[in-house]
Order: sequence, then structure tokens, then C-alpha cells
Amino acid sequence: MPPPPMPASDPVTSLAEAMVVNSNTPLIMLDESLTIIAASLSFCRAFGVDCATLPGSSILDMGDGEWDVARLKSLLRATGSGGADIKDYEMLLPATKGHVERSLKLSAHRLEYEGSLGIRLLLTVVDTTEAKAAEKEMEALIANNVMLMQELQHRVANSLQIIASVLMQSARRVSNDETRSHLQMAQNRVMSIATIQKQLSQSGPGDVKLRPYLEQLCESIGISMIADPDILKIKVDVMDGSSVTSANSVSLGLIVTELVINSLKHAYPVDQGGIIKVRYVTNGSGWTLEVEDDGVGMPVLNKPKAVAGLGTNIVEALARQLQAKTTISDGKPGTRISIQHKGAEDSGGDPMPKVAAL
Repeated sequence: MPPPPMPASDPVTSLAEAMVVNSNTPLIMLDESLTIIAASLSFCRAFGVDCATLPGSSILDMGDGEWDVARLKSLLRATGSGGADIKDYEMLLPATKGHVERSLKLSAHRLEYEGSLGIRLLLTVVDTTEAKAAEKEMEALIANNVMLMQELQHRVANSLQIIASVLMQSARRVSNDETRSHLQMAQNRVMSIATIQKQLSQSGPGDVKLRPYLEQLCESIGISMIADPDILKIKVDVMDGSSVTSANSVSLGLIVTELVINSLKHAYPVDQGGIIKVRYVTNGSGWTLEVEDDGVGMPVLNKPKAVAGLGTNIVEALARQLQAKTTISDGKPGTRISIQHKGAEDSGGDPMPKVAAL
């Protein structure tokens, strides 16, 4: 049976229908009984229906009946009564003989315009099937890349531990004290980097919590360099919740490694105890990292020209990467070295002073 004839339209209604039919957006105009008044050519092309046969038929009978969804019927009728609007409602259109299951995003609102012959609803239908498939593919790709990165970091950490073991064995075999000292320092640096890599592989791709990160790092340094942990300790003081990006955590970890190793090596004579304090505080978007010991101090501060050592160069280079300023001061007793990054609201152009040789 052919669809019943539609009532005559006035010029305003005819113009509205013409705008729907020629819209580039998939649209359907309905009356309060959910009968189709007009559908855009873009909708008919997207869903494989004949626009000539749609007017006068119910939207629920469209296609092979896949649009007869109770939730959609309820929302459209609520919209027609003025009780609700549909906005970005997600719906699965069941598969038919000619089409696979499709993901849709629907929006509908009641039309109010002078001269209309009755209640009119305008339904926008966007096919999001391809977009959702692409999104899932991207999520799977990101998850796979994260897994590969964590595996890479884990393998790098293992390789660094092997290198550190080789350096330790070499240090035990050499008879020259200076050579042994250099090998031990290299071994400590490699072990610290291995610890950093291991923590990053465990923390995942997001920001790194600083408290556990620095605590584990300092514990690793202490195990390898402190003979009696009862008299010489490393204390970490970090504000709860402080976190940094993975890239910045590597730089901060290497700075702490260099400064703590320097204090352990130079600040405490044999059998002298004390506490090395590692502090990190934030101030708005700025932050300060401090490493302070209560040892013998740094007599090199009184020299007019200090030759920069490897540790100094490493710390300065890392501070520049972090756009931070390095300062060194008398801890009375001991030495305090601060790495300060000013926030965007108060950043200035002060040059970064040189620190004494580590």
C-alpha cells in the first residue's frame, strides 16, 4: 500500500522541508507521530534508502526495521512533547543483509517556527562507525607502544646493571687507587641510571610520583656507597602528591645522583656520620630541589677559580635542560646545593651561576 498523502504545505513549511532535503548533514524531519516529512539526500545516500518513498512513512519502519528501537522511540516522543532533547545520543544500528552493524550519534530537537502546520522534530544522524573503529585502532596502537617502551626500559635497566657489575669487577682487580676510584664512581652512576630506568618501566607512561622515585633512588645509592647506614643516612623530603613528567624525572634523578654521590665522597671523613637531606618543594608552577649535607663543607668555595669536574658539568647541563638555576651555599655545617626553577609567572633572565667542582 502506498504511503498516505501528506497535507498541503504552506510556503514557510515548504522552505523548511527544502532546506532539510538539500542539507549536507544527514537530517530527517518528523511530525509528532514520528512520521517522516522530509529527509536529506545526504541521509538517504549514507543509509541506502530511497528518499522518494520516505515521506508519509514512520521512521520506525525505515529500512528493514532496524530503526524500530524502543529507546529511540521513547526519546523522540519525549522531544516532541517538549519534555526532552536528544543530544549526541549513541546508538547501535543492527546489521541487515546489506549493511554491517553501525554506530550512530543522534541529536534531535523540537522545531518552533511561525506558520508550521503542527509539531515538527529535526533529527540529525551521524554515522560514527569508521571514527570509532579508528579510535579503537589508535588506542590499541598506543597501548602496544606503551608496552614496548616499558619493555625497552626494563631491558635497558638490566643491561646497565650488567655494565655496573663489570665495572665493579674491574675496580676490584686494579691496583691503582685513582683508577679504582674512577671505576667505582662510574659504577655508581651506571647503577643510579639503572634504578631510574627500572622505576620508569614500572611507573608507566604518565607522570612520575617523586617521593617513591627519589626514595628508591637514594636507597640504591646508599646500599652501594654507605658502609654503615646506622651512622650515615640519606633522608628524602618531598611534598605529598608532587609529580613530574617522565622526561623531567630522569633529569632530576641524575642531578640527585651526582649531588648525593658528591656528598658521600667528599663531605664525610672515614667513620664520621651525618645526614644527607634531599628536598623537593613546589611554589606555584615553580619548584626547588635541594641536596644538603652536614659534613665538612666545601673548601673549594674559598678558591677564586675552581676547576669544574665531571659532576659539576653533569649537574649544570641537566639544570639548563630543566631551565633551572643552580646555587651553592654554606649549610653551617656542610654544604647546600639548590636547583631552582621559577614558574612562568615570575621567571626572569638571571644567568645561572657556576657551582664549585663536585
